Amino acid sequence: MPTHSRRALLGAGFAAVGSGLLAACSPGDGGSPAGADVGNSPHGPHATHGPHAAHSHHGPEGHHAAHDHRHSHVPAHHRSDDDPPSGYLSPDGPEVAEAERRRGLTGPVRRYTLTAAEARIDLGGRTVKTWAYDGELPGKEIRVTAGDRLQLTLNNHLPQSTSVHWHGLHVRNDMDGVPGITQRAVRPGSSFDYRFVVAEPGTHWIHPHVGVQLDRALYAPLIVDDPKEPLSYDKEWVVLLDDWLDGIDGSTPDKVLSELTKGHPHGGMGHMGGMHASGSGRSHRHRAHGRGARFAASGAHGPSRLLRGGRSRLLGGDPGDVDHPFHLINGRPAEDPETFHARPGDRIRIRIINASGDTAYRVALGDHRMTVTHTDGYPVQHARTDALLIGMAERYDVLVTAKDGVFPFTALAEGKHRRTALAVLRTGTGAKPGASTRPEQLDSRPMTAYQLKAAESVRASRRSPDRTIDMTLTGSMAKYNWSINGRPYTPSQRYPVRQGERVRIVFRNHSRMWHPMHLHGHTFALPDGGPLKDTTILLPGRRVPVDFDADNPGLWMVHCHNVYHSESGMMTILGYRSSR
Repeated sequence: MPTHSRRALLGAGFAAVGSGLLAACSPGDGGSPAGADVGNSPHGPHATHGPHAAHSHHGPEGHHAAHDHRHSHVPAHHRSDDDPPSGYLSPDGPEVAEAERRRGLTGPVRRYTLTAAEARIDLGGRTVKTWAYDGELPGKEIRVTAGDRLQLTLNNHLPQSTSVHWHGLHVRNDMDGVPGITQRAVRPGSSFDYRFVVAEPGTHWIHPHVGVQLDRALYAPLIVDDPKEPLSYDKEWVVLLDDWLDGIDGSTPDKVLSELTKGHPHGGMGHMGGMHASGSGRSHRHRAHGRGARFAASGAHGPSRLLRGGRSRLLGGDPGDVDHPFHLINGRPAEDPETFHARPGDRIRIRIINASGDTAYRVALGDHRMTVTHTDGYPVQHARTDALLIGMAERYDVLVTAKDGVFPFTALAEGKHRRTALAVLRTGTGAKPGASTRPEQLDSRPMTAYQLKAAESVRASRRSPDRTIDMTLTGSMAKYNWSINGRPYTPSQRYPVRQGERVRIVFRNHSRMWHPMHLHGHTFALPDGGPLKDTTILLPGRRVPVDFDADNPGLWMVHCHNVYHSESGMMTILGYRSSR
């Protein structure tokens, strides 16, 4: 299959849909998300040349969830089922290019190549077949300095289409890696060039935005150094947490999704991009129903992976949906842990990334207290704690002063039958901790982001919101019909915002499950001077307002970062309105 450049792909894709999708303005900024069924349009579910590569079975009505404080409430206008929403900025439009220019285009270029392919991975003596970046788990670290221009070529040798999402970065919109929205999916045998300015320092990571590929080995750390780093430390340790089932006794993430959905009509929405990529590279909606779902649910594809009997007070009840048989730190199981070497007295910066699909972790370093310095890449007022609770996709940077000896770094799978991941800090002699070691620090109540305050240097200015958008999280484990405002995801949804606004999203969790909610392309502030985040834990029954500045034009996903919840419908799109 020929290799296609980014320019050729986007040029064809957005030129094809520009006149119908993004050019004309609609009458107003209504309270409902704009939405339409585009399944019968020329850019319907099997098209591979436009950003709308999937269709919806839901009309444009929806819930009146957004309110424009500058105008009276105007409901979304009605369109025919074939009309996509109009009046929104294109992901590769001039406004996006101008925002990129303002980030600065003079920094040095840092070049990387990444190959996604089938691989065999050693999990402490057990070899499994999976999909990985360059055959490694996790993928090789990508490291740049704020102000650099990153150029990464993704080569896809997988049997499915894929992409790369730059989790936590304020990238230009056409580089965000969401097939069907910001780019065409990268087909098997093809490549894609990601090129953008990296403006903000911090601890981030990369992963695909297609199907449940995230729950394989397709992830890697992305560290952006601060050229004016204020912290002083001797060593740095990057720690990636992960739950694992791929290749264990015949399990795959796709089979687990099929078992979870059991044929319910909203199951398998084509997570994080409105598609489920087939081996041919064509896009289609995946529905786990009929004979295939019954076959999966019967256990014919391997043991059931549904979590049974899990419970967590910290998470408000159910801790998750999936019982992963392994929990890993930097790709290693507890029986074969990674060892990090330092000297007594060394000041160590630990960058912790939760790359799991369905698991929150309670994290502690035996016989040490941690000083939290950052979350999701942004500095906080330093706070000391024995343990941290880290939801999927969250990141925390901590400082520790190493004692003399051998110490377990333990990540307890919160509420999941006390299973743990383990790594080892060694500064002296002593026996390696056993796989079941649980330091007493894990018994302390762990710190969460809601107990932290933003550092003065990054604290959001006080300003009343120009626009408030209500996002109510709905659905249940029984039906597996996860959604936002009662509407399972469709690529035609839009919650409108305008450049320069202070936007408030009010998350309300009306489900009985906790959800780590993630916003692409922006960073929001938690209430009452809380930290800047892109992902936050939302417990059952809770209401959390978060504020952000609309300063990065384009179309941006908002979704639960439980990969099985988002794939089943709990995601939507914020769209910048055109000024024309």
